Amino acid sequence: MKYVVCALIVLFSSQAFAQREFLTNDEIDKIREAQDPNIRLKTYLLFAKQRVDQLQQQIAKDKKGRSLAVRQLLEDYSQIIDAIDTVSDDALKRKVDIAAGAAEVAATEKTFLSQLQKIESSQPHDLDMYQVSLKDAIESTSDSISVASEDLTHRAQVVTAKAEEEKKKIESLTSSEELKEQKKEQAKAGSETMNPDGTPKRKPPTLYRPGEKPDPPKP
Repeated sequence: MKYVVCALIVLFSSQAFAQREFLTNDEIDKIREAQDPNIRLKTYLLFAKQRVDQLQQQIAKDKKGRSLAVRQLLEDYSQIIDAIDTVSDDALKRKVDIAAGAAEVAATEKTFLSQLQKIESSQPHDLDMYQVSLKDAIESTSDSISVASEDLTHRAQVVTAKAEEEKKKIESLTSSEELKEQKKEQAKAGSETMNPDGTPKRKPPTLYRPGEKPDPPKP
């Protein structure tokens, strides 16, 4: 019974953790206000820096039971980095100039990467509790730096090509589903006019002469 209770606690905790929003309500409002992609990129970078600063503070304090807070900070940070890449790709698809934003992203994320690598190389005693999240954060940052450092014209072409390919896939899947539905309707209609042995169903006999119709119902 005790084992079952513990398992349920872990399950509910993991579900709640998975549903956590990686930005605060105030941060979400600031992102909505930042309509210009370059400003939005800088805003996300600010949030990422705050997570890294908090992370360094947690590592420096070495408080008991800090591993959960560290893991949450790392996962929030990684999602912010993913959001930065998404904003950049969306802007390029819309042919918006993000040269300034991309340059700042590449430069700032190099600092983040160095800070994360220092944490990893310091081998904290509880590293095994958030090692996977730390590696993910390092890889996400490294990939984002590479993407931000690409030639924007080439990157825009790649992003546009991927968007077109995804659009064709969606249209293909939609057409396939519509075709399946049509076949189902045809099969249903056929079953109403055919017997199980494949012969056509005979219409029930009628007492009316050819061209004769039943009298309309009396009011």
